Amino acid sequence: MQYDVDVAVVGGGPAGLAAALAAKEAGASEVLLVDREEQLGGILKQCIHPGFGISFFNADLTGPEYAERFIEAINRAGVKTLNKTAVLSIKPRSLTVLMEGKGIKEISAKAIVLAMGCRERTREALGIPGFRPAGVFTAGLAQRLINIEGKMIGRRIVILGSGDVGLIMARRSTLEGAVVEGVYEILPYPGGLVRNIVQCLEDYGIPLYLSHTVTFIHGNKRVEGVNVAKVDQNLQPISGSERYIPCDTLLLSVGLIPENELSRVAGIEIDKRTGGPIVDSMMQTSLSGIFACGNVLHVHDLVDNVTQESIKAGKAAAFFSLGERGKREICVPTISGKNVRYVLPHLINLMDDGEENVTFYLRVEKPTGKSKLNLIKNGETVASKIEPLARPSEMISITVNKKELSLQKGESLLFEVTEI
Repeated sequence: MQYDVDVAVVGGGPAGLAAALAAKEAGASEVLLVDREEQLGGILKQCIHPGFGISFFNADLTGPEYAERFIEAINRAGVKTLNKTAVLSIKPRSLTVLMEGKGIKEISAKAIVLAMGCRERTREALGIPGFRPAGVFTAGLAQRLINIEGKMIGRRIVILGSGDVGLIMARRSTLEGAVVEGVYEILPYPGGLVRNIVQCLEDYGIPLYLSHTVTFIHGNKRVEGVNVAKVDQNLQPISGSERYIPCDTLLLSVGLIPENELSRVAGIEIDKRTGGPIVDSMMQTSLSGIFACGNVLHVHDLVDNVTQESIKAGKAAAFFSLGERGKREICVPTISGKNVRYVLPHLINLMDDGEENVTFYLRVEKPTGKSKLNLIKNGETVASKIEPLARPSEMISITVNKKELSLQKGESLLFEVTEI
């Protein structure tokens, strides 16, 4: 069986769904969505809490409700889907896939959109000392076990890391009758959204300990307790601060990694800061005709932002497949300046992409109070935005009219965030 399509989208989560729909609506005749799971929706299927779609749909939806809106839309639009299909390799204009019951197949595509999402960091990535008992879970796995499979993970829980999924699982576990002893964050500031700190911890009386980490896991067959300690400015445990906390479960919410093994093998250039592909303002990677969006590009905190970014990638892929736009002959770089960890897109494509505005996404290095984001060209500020708070856990975006930037070949755009 041979597939020959205009646009192939890899990944059936929120990014892939939005990109596939946008590609179809932008004029691509044959759009194929490939996903390794049995059902579309990605991580949204297990996110039964509300908070999705507030900006995009102007509605407070659960994860499954958000996904269902897009699944219904792609079905109405005539997007074809291949479920239970694993992508083995990617190269310009083609995919090699393994289909359940049909073996290895080739898919020819004029344009490809990468939307593989991200994965969680594990205990092995952290190297936490101790034994290897049952009861150590990543927050996402715990979420799936409780929300999808109806299995309780434990009764006395310690959470390491204050990422959003961990915060949400602190609340979810409490609602299921567990006692959450505390959330321990190695950094001096929280890793999740302010709203989740309030709604998932403070509203339930769950303590958050900043500048703390887990230093040892106790237990033979099952977790019996953990040691926690304060850390210094170098994130190293402080001697004498260690204490023992009895528990039967340790949840890890210690960061997400963009899923880019396929991208690396394909030879796509990767940004070491984000772990995702380097892209231009049309979301095109270093390989012509291959685009990227969502958490495979950089880890987002809101699915609404994933959707907006993925719509742009889907449209650009459709235009490329139709031969209308897509050249990367003239680009200028975006540069991360004072208190900016990274900026996306990495390059501003000066060729006509049919868009009047360009939206930039960035994260700061350290939290500040009221701050000003400045876009600087040739030493002069060409655009700016005031942020009431600037936090590494909350992505900042700014949309600018491209004509107002007046960028020329050989120039660059510098981004700085300064507290005011």
